[in-house]
Amino acid sequence: SSPANAGCHGGVRIDFRNDPRPTRMTMADTYDTAPLPDRMTLFVPHAAALGMTLVSLVKGRGVMRVDWREDLVGDPETDVIASGVVTALIDHTCGLAINSAAETPLPIATLDLRIDYLRAAGPRLGITAEAHGYKLTRSIGFVRASLGYRLRRSGRHRPGRLHADPGRLR
Repeated sequence: SSPANAGCHGGVRIDFRNDPRPTRMTMADTYDTAPLPDRMTLFVPHAAALGMTLVSLVKGRGVMRVDWREDLVGDPETDVIASGVVTALIDHTCGLAINSAAETPLPIATLDLRIDYLRAAGPRLGITAEAHGYKLTRSIGFVRASLGYRLRRSGRHRPGRLHADPGRLR
């Protein structure tokens, strides 16, 4: 059992902020054998392409982020990260939370994703999503997520500016 698996199933908080890139992977690792943090960052093509990084993970909760990059901007006049990137980050972080709560992580599909925006992001801000799997049945998981925007240079956060309730995940 890797330290990452012990952390997500044993309730121990794992903090990846100092080194967000997982280093436990070996040549023999595949999606099915890799620890959950690697599965969610290295083995999911869109997560790797968007630069999603794992910030922290504990059973039933996960935090991921995407730093601001020019190629992720939706409107060059505003320098704000595209809404599709925001949606992908929320959805993926919710999947992380459910997988960390499950006895055995497995691929899941989003059945309903509802996002209530309170304010748009500011220019050149990275985004951080935090998800909490609050109920898990045999076939459906219920998750809530919030999002914050991170100032690129200072590392300071603006608190959650939207609420996502993906409802049922399978």
